[in-house]
Amino acid sequence: MRLDKTEVLGLLQEHGAVASGHFRLASGLHTPIYLQTALVLQYPHVAQKIARALAAKFAAPVDVVISTGMSSVVLGQEVARVKKARAIFTERSSGAMAFRRDFKLERGERALVVVDVLTTGRANAEVVALAQAYGARVVGVGAMVDRSSAPLCLGVPARSLVSYPLQAAPPDSCPQCEAGVPLSARRRELEGGPDGE
Repeated sequence: MRLDKTEVLGLLQEHGAVASGHFRLASGLHTPIYLQTALVLQYPHVAQKIARALAAKFAAPVDVVISTGMSSVVLGQEVARVKKARAIFTERSSGAMAFRRDFKLERGERALVVVDVLTTGRANAEVVALAQAYGARVVGVGAMVDRSSAPLCLGVPARSLVSYPLQAAPPDSCPQCEAGVPLSARRRELEGGPDGE
């Protein structure tokens, strides 16, 4: 199943997942546009459609789908369903991405890393390295939305359904801060889950 960029953006807008304002991300950067993909993924029939399109971007067989944090669990679960694989997720523990809840990988397993929003790629690179440390073969990183604005150093193919580059700035050079625009009341620090760090 294919979803083109316009359809994905339409789903985000239709479900109120694109917010305009003055937001502080988990990284500390400020941005005028925030994406809350959970508002789209809360509808299983829509999440299935998105997952089928994302899974189609990776033709290789997959044994396990690894979601990079809680914000990506729904999408990872649905991609795993399409790929007929198991689904696990990482969490940040003592400052590093880790498997908890007795999740583990077997040597030689083919793993696909899935994230809802890809921003800096830092957390995803950690998850790729974690999987490889277990001896798994990572086939790629899949994202619903790629907000990266610089080259990603993941060491594996990265594919997304839509590119929506992030406009972000540190607080000391943020145009909205300079104009005296207060931070939006709804705290939007979770964009991209752990990747927004």
